[in-house]
Amino acid sequence: MQKHQISAALITFNEESNIARTLEKLSWCDEIVIVDSYSTDSTVDIGKEYGAKVFFKKFEGYGEQKRFLVEQCRNHWILSIDADEVLTDSLINEIKHEFSKETLPYKAYYLNRKHVYLGKVFKYGYLKNTPVLRLFNKNYANFSNKKVHETVVYKGKKGRFKNIFFHYTVDTVEQINYKKNRYATLVSEEYFNKNKKVNLLLLLFKYPLAFFKEYFIRGNILNGYEGYVWSTYIAEYSVLKYLKLRERNKKAKS
Repeated sequence: MQKHQISAALITFNEESNIARTLEKLSWCDEIVIVDSYSTDSTVDIGKEYGAKVFFKKFEGYGEQKRFLVEQCRNHWILSIDADEVLTDSLINEIKHEFSKETLPYKAYYLNRKHVYLGKVFKYGYLKNTPVLRLFNKNYANFSNKKVHETVVYKGKKGRFKNIFFHYTVDTVEQINYKKNRYATLVSEEYFNKNKKVNLLLLLFKYPLAFFKEYFIRGNILNGYEGYVWSTYIAEYSVLKYLKLRERNKKAKS
């Protein structure tokens, strides 16, 4: 029996194709809380079918959205999960066992994320088993306020579970392009607000260097076609965010 109550927390926008399989693995949590960015599909209805408490907030960045999400949770312990991520039974049992203890040794825990890209489970490179800080006591930790690539900030000692959860990133090339453009727009806005400039000479080398690092150094060459596509995505994204920043800077001067 769990002695420490957990709130499963997720943000959503038009996730009807993903969210059911995510919520199916969260029924053991004491509550499920969703903050939705005014979805136009059946995401909210599906969430309510699984007993989730649903709140609405206009999306202005991932960090801000998730900080608002944490505020809506009644429990101290937060399990942050994305709508395209699915816990395994072995991880659920491991968490339950840890949280059956009278006193917990940590205020935050890493979970191991396994990357699934275009339907393929990555078995090589850093994406096969990435530790991410997703289970934490909100009295001691919270999300950074970054518009994209937000992380849980906690400076104390952290625990780590052995078992994994799956991250079903994209199923189609169209989804790849959508995410690439969305993330690049958010990052360029963040850079613009920090008065960051674009060095065109350095930009010339960004694509080949980013691809080389992702494909060869980080081992995605071993992940077949999907590893190549992922590396191409990373390289294109590394350039696109600066092209969008340059566009913003030029517009601001005109």
